[in-house]
Amino acid sequence: MLKKSHTQKHRDSLLEDGLTLSFPLPMEREGLASRGYFLQKFRVFLFIFIIFCLGGCKIKQEIPQNKPLLVAPSKFMAKADSAASTLPLIKEIFADAELVSLIDSALKNNFDLQMTLQKIEMARAGVRFVTGNDKPTLAAGTSLGLRKFGKYTIDGVGNFDTNFSPDISDKQRIPDPFIPDYFVGVQSSWEIDIWGKLKSQRQAAMARLLASETGRNLLVTSLVSEISSAYFELLILDNELNFLEENIALQERAVEIIQTMKQAGQSNQLAVELSSAQLLASRAIKIEVTQEIIELENKINFLVGRYPQRVERPVKAWSDVQPPRLTMGIPSQLLENRPDIKQAEYELLATKADLFAAKAAFYPSLNLTGSLGFQSFRALSFLSPQSLALNTLGGLVAPLANRRELIANLMASKAEQQTAYINYQKTIVGSFTEVYNFLKLIENTNDIYQLKSQEVNVLRTSIGTSTELFRYGRATYLEVITAQRNALQSQIELINLRKNQYRAVIGLYKSLGGGWR
Repeated sequence: MLKKSHTQKHRDSLLEDGLTLSFPLPMEREGLASRGYFLQKFRVFLFIFIIFCLGGCKIKQEIPQNKPLLVAPSKFMAKADSAASTLPLIKEIFADAELVSLIDSALKNNFDLQMTLQKIEMARAGVRFVTGNDKPTLAAGTSLGLRKFGKYTIDGVGNFDTNFSPDISDKQRIPDPFIPDYFVGVQSSWEIDIWGKLKSQRQAAMARLLASETGRNLLVTSLVSEISSAYFELLILDNELNFLEENIALQERAVEIIQTMKQAGQSNQLAVELSSAQLLASRAIKIEVTQEIIELENKINFLVGRYPQRVERPVKAWSDVQPPRLTMGIPSQLLENRPDIKQAEYELLATKADLFAAKAAFYPSLNLTGSLGFQSFRALSFLSPQSLALNTLGGLVAPLANRRELIANLMASKAEQQTAYINYQKTIVGSFTEVYNFLKLIENTNDIYQLKSQEVNVLRTSIGTSTELFRYGRATYLEVITAQRNALQSQIELINLRKNQYRAVIGLYKSLGGGWR
């Protein structure tokens, strides 16, 4: 009897365990080949059909690119606009060296501005994260594994038969029962951006970066406005202290006169007490103004990023404290300088890109993966040229089970885009209204200031007149006190009007997007 080979023995053992081995007959082989041919043709046609269907897909835009938004009027006022198209710089409109120095220091040391710069860096990191997400990734690595296949598995049976094949060498025989797996090489993956989803993600990140940079400009505009307003208010309060000191000196002189007349029997104690009370009220107002100056100085110090200290400023006479002038007929195109409008526009672009990516997530994604390196189950032959291994894989993956999550993301993206669209319209209307209000405020405040200046001059004259009349018995002490009180009140109102003039001009400059360039 002939001796059985190892392969035959193994097959016999499998038959004893109840396993059957069948081999197709020649006619059956021809049928299988024919069916395989048609199956292969069917797969080709099916793949072409799928590609054709995918090529016909198109993602609908929620808001058309050419859809007109709210159009601002061509001019702010009934009169024709000025031909000027740019705003003067802060150094030009506020020609004050101390103020410019404070603003320069604030741009370097302000706490909010420094935090905004860090937020910009975070947005820039987001752009860097999504940049190149449509490019293949490449990573190097090494791995060491150990496997053991069961006796009644395809791999276990195949490995057993392979070791008895005369076509393999001793180095190619598979270790038994544990099989090591050594690998060193590179791995790559690539998601092909068929629908533009990855491109939209990059566009959204870039738009948000631009929005954050524009947000910095908006903060700079507000910072310049606050420092300028507080600085000029300090100049006005310095003059208010001078006014109060002048009134206090006049009231002290009036109290002395009334006391002298009382000693001469021409007045009484009530007149002395009322005059003294008026003097004490004026001194209290002076202390309040001093406190306002301290608070304004500390406000500027905080915006500049330093501890409380005196804010250096020139000593200007009241006649020299004049608000700067801006042309009344400013063209409405200057609204394009406003950082908040630019920021709202970039936010709208970002939400538009997010919505496109949310829609593209419903479509299949094409992914390609591959690896190249040395792989072996023997350490001695690990780095030999025969151990070079290559693996490639490509496939279309379409979402099925997680569509609820995708639908929720799509609904949220639509709502965010509509919100950004409404906010963009709101910003435009609010900007135009703000500029219009400041223009009217400047015009009306100037008219009121002229009238109030005349009133102050008349009341200041009435103080001397009432005092002289009281001295000669032609007026009562109540008339003298009333004249002093009215004069002081009118001066305070005039000072507040000057503050409003400065606030209106600075507010107009800010509302037109000035200060950040």
